[in-house]
This record gives sequence, structure tokens and C-alpha cells, in this order.
Amino acid sequence: MSTVPTSLADSAIMLRRNLRHTARNPVVMFNAVLFPIAIMLMFVKVFGGAFSVGEDYVDYATPGLLVMAVSHGLVATATAVNDDMTKGVINRLKVMDVSRGSVLTGHVVVTTVRCLVSCAAILGLAFAMGFAPSASALDWLAVFGVIVLVSFAAGWLTVALGLAAKTAESAGLATVPLIMLPFLSSALVPAATMGAGVRQFAEYQPFTPVVETLRGLLLGGVSSGDVIAAVAWCAGLALLGYAWAVSTFDKRA
Repeated sequence: MSTVPTSLADSAIMLRRNLRHTARNPVVMFNAVLFPIAIMLMFVKVFGGAFSVGEDYVDYATPGLLVMAVSHGLVATATAVNDDMTKGVINRLKVMDVSRGSVLTGHVVVTTVRCLVSCAAILGLAFAMGFAPSASALDWLAVFGVIVLVSFAAGWLTVALGLAAKTAESAGLATVPLIMLPFLSSALVPAATMGAGVRQFAEYQPFTPVVETLRGLLLGGVSSGDVIAAVAWCAGLALLGYAWAVSTFDKRA
């Protein structure tokens, strides 16, 4: 049985492996970093003047674009996990007595790291475009914590989707709802301005309280209700993804 130090060492090895794969794949880097930047430029510079949100649009949109940056890096995780499963990599690692947890955790951690890099790029561009947050040092620490939490939750759910899919293509398609959800939240426009049906969906889906929590922390006026809902959604999705991933791993590996 693997001891805790052995599991940590295995996790570090798997993390290095996945980081190398990410660095060597330009498509992964594009989806994780450059595509969210392109989305930001399009919405802020092209469409931003058409939205009436009561403040500079770059200030309103930046928190939502941070969440979009998280969701757009998930395809790479799902396909990488599926490749490891369908091509026999995981079975070879099991023969080598590599900790089961490290195989899955390595993918989740590299997903979180990739999301943090993407969010840093979004923030850098936002400041260049005039973003003027009122957040204190403690608020920025909380923003970092929320981004890590949503990245961790989305990572586990995406790992589960990748393990459950039969092919890498279907694994990538399975992440499409997670990519689209931020567009149907309050990320780009207030939910109150949406039509009936879409408005209710936006108000009660997982990403809206996350976006509103980030917006409150960065611009002031954070709501305790949004914070509680955001943490609850992230914790629930992380637990669901973890349980599903472990169960599927045991059945397929």
C-alpha cells in the first residue's frame, strides 16, 4: 500500500508529466490562454459599448471573463485523461505501482495551474484596458481562493467526464456544457436583462454566484448569499466529480 509520502511523490511526478504535455501542445495553450483573451477583446472592445451595465464595461465583464478563462481550459483536461485511459497509459502506470490518486490528482492540479495562468493573462489585459478594481489585499486573496476553488471543482468534474467518455473526441464534446454555462450566466450582462426562462436559468446555475462573488470582491459590495452559493456549488461539483472519477477509474482501469 502506498504511503502518504509515496503518494505525494507520485503526484509530483504526474504533475510534471502533465505540465510538460501542456507546454508542448500549442493548441492547449491557445484554448487555455489566447482564446479567453480573444473573447475579452471582442466583448470589451467590439460589443462593450452596446451594453448598459451602470459602470465601465471592462469593470463589469472582467470577473465573468475570469470564470470563462477557467471553463475554456477544460477540453484539454478531458481529452488528456481519456487518452491516458484508452491508450493504456493508466494501466501501465498501475503495473509500475504508481498511486491511483496521483494519476487523477495530477490532471486536476495541472488544470488548476493552467486556469491560474489564464486568469493572470485576463487580469493583465484588463488592467491594460482600464480595469479599476477597488479590492483590498484581503479581497484579492479571496479572489485567488475562489478561482482556485472553481478550477479545482471543474477539474474533478472534467476528469470524471474524460474517464467516462469512450473516445477523446467525445470527451472534448462532453465539456461543451461547462464551456457554454458562463455565457448563460451574469458574466457578460446582468441576468435581470435577459428574457424569461433564460433569466431564471442564469440566476440559478452554478457559475452565476461564482461570477457575482468575484465581482463583489473586486468592485465592492460582495453578497454573503453569493459567497455561500458559490462555495456550495464548487464543493458539490468537486465531490460529485471526485466520486464519479474514482468510481469510473476503478471500473475501467
